[in-house]
Amino acid sequence: MKKLILIACAMTMFVVSANAQKKVSVLGDSYSTFEGINPPGYAPFYPNDRNDVKEVEQTWWSLYNEAMGYTLEVNDSWGGTTICNTGYGRRDSSNSSFNSRLWKLGNPDIIFVFGGTNDAWANSPVGEYKYTGITKEDCNSLRPALAYTLDALSRIYPKATVYTILNSELKEDVNESFREVCKHYGVQLIELHDIEKQNGHPSIAGMKAICAQLVEAIK
Repeated sequence: MKKLILIACAMTMFVVSANAQKKVSVLGDSYSTFEGINPPGYAPFYPNDRNDVKEVEQTWWSLYNEAMGYTLEVNDSWGGTTICNTGYGRRDSSNSSFNSRLWKLGNPDIIFVFGGTNDAWANSPVGEYKYTGITKEDCNSLRPALAYTLDALSRIYPKATVYTILNSELKEDVNESFREVCKHYGVQLIELHDIEKQNGHPSIAGMKAICAQLVEAIK
């Protein structure tokens, strides 16, 4: 009996140790920002006078890492950015789009891609589904840009597990684009629901809900 107890304890310690060693990187927009955490020159949303999230520990990714015993590797999140290269007012956003930041995520075990919100809000073109021979011009539209993003992440970080997170209350063509492209690459898509927001961004309650839905979805 004592031997079995020792084995069980050793296995528990091994699992906890493995979890603690996992490093998480985030490729995101304003929903994942926090001043002082993201690279210099990026536009953070948090903290914000019109939102009750005031501490970095209240962000969804910090809550998730704490719940799972993981550590943050890199948070490359930039407020107002689109996945594709077409931003607000149809301006060229290729200097800040998700596609331009794929190589900055360090050496993670897990990558969260949390975007699409600004593509929806900016009415960026969704384009056609395309999975091979994707050009820079193709990446002006969401579908080929998302395909390029997921394909590139798999090649740049072959040992990392990639998850995509989709905001609630977005346009259906954006939702369907994520479903189809993620299905093509076998990447788990986590579609958020019932996220409380203040000034269009998750509140403390919203951040907790995101964390809870990630924990539930990733098993």
